Amino acid sequence: MKVLITGVAGFIGMHVASALLAHGDEVVGVDALDDPFDVALTYARLARIQAHPRFRFSRLDISDRPAVDNCFHAGGFDAVVHLATQQGGAERDGGGPARVHLAGFVNVLEGCRQHGVPHLVYASTSDINCERRARGSTRVGRQDDLRHDKRAGETLARSYSRLHGVATTGLRFFTVYGPWGRPDIGYQGLTRGLLTGEPLPVYPREGEIGHGLTYVDDIVEGIERALHKPSPPEAGLLPGEAPSRVLNIGSHDPVRLLDFIAALELALGRASDMKVMPVTGTEGGEARSSTEERVVHAGDFLGEQRVTMPLAEGVQRFVHWYLAYHGMDPARSTSALRRAAVFEDPLAVQWLPPRQQTMSLSRRVEAQGLRVL
Repeated sequence: MKVLITGVAGFIGMHVASALLAHGDEVVGVDALDDPFDVALTYARLARIQAHPRFRFSRLDISDRPAVDNCFHAGGFDAVVHLATQQGGAERDGGGPARVHLAGFVNVLEGCRQHGVPHLVYASTSDINCERRARGSTRVGRQDDLRHDKRAGETLARSYSRLHGVATTGLRFFTVYGPWGRPDIGYQGLTRGLLTGEPLPVYPREGEIGHGLTYVDDIVEGIERALHKPSPPEAGLLPGEAPSRVLNIGSHDPVRLLDFIAALELALGRASDMKVMPVTGTEGGEARSSTEERVVHAGDFLGEQRVTMPLAEGVQRFVHWYLAYHGMDPARSTSALRRAAVFEDPLAVQWLPPRQQTMSLSRRVEAQGLRVL
């Protein structure tokens, strides 16, 4: 199968390309290579797959309609995995995220329509599953902008399936972690703080590090399953229509911040120093005390019953990559043998932290005045 991947040098894009190449598929990857956080990391991801004989790369901005048309015209793709996104907020370049998320997505949909691509798998966000009602506040954050863009994208995909016969599968990603992730994500900040000995800021109301925290390999597995098993034609479709579905991908169970810190401590072999931050009601730029969030589990879960990566093992794998990528000596960590063992025989080591260790962490935090949720 020949697959086009947009955003191929991104965190998830690189992992998906690697998996498809390993399974014998041919991959054409496009990316603008304009990551606002760490361009060197973007190029390092691309270098991992660029030399593969069945991989071809083009630097391309998906909001550039003629460039996208040329890519599809020369491609002959059997499927498209659309993962390109724009981070950093509209203030960076005068509406860049909307330009990529909406105009760029239309360009991809048009490419599929004009060149007869039978199936498009595209990234959405699990934030669409959440209904937020802000009392006494009209602030709209970047996450709200992303949610609105992605919801509009799902509407566009359904329209193209209905009007133009393009089968589409939207995947609502939950919080994804693992090697090669973006450096601005919270779990990377926790890792940096623990390694440098800085106190980790913990807010009393932040009981979770992220809803549905999911290791990147599980996300890739879900994308592959969606890609190779498009939804069957649905009863009641009119002539010319194609099936369109939206699936949640990952776990909807929240992960406690303290459990994640405990897994990091185990992986790095050192204890953290947590600093309980004062409650102001406006952490993160929003009035937390005035916001209610209700989770609505819309759509089916793709592989909801499958066993995902255990948290402690996933954190071990991330830490192993983090130390190597940043040129740190794994031998300096007291858990070096544990980290090595996970690659030799994942079943040989009990990765879950002992119960007493997790309780000890909770008691340390409670001693500083933080109520454990």
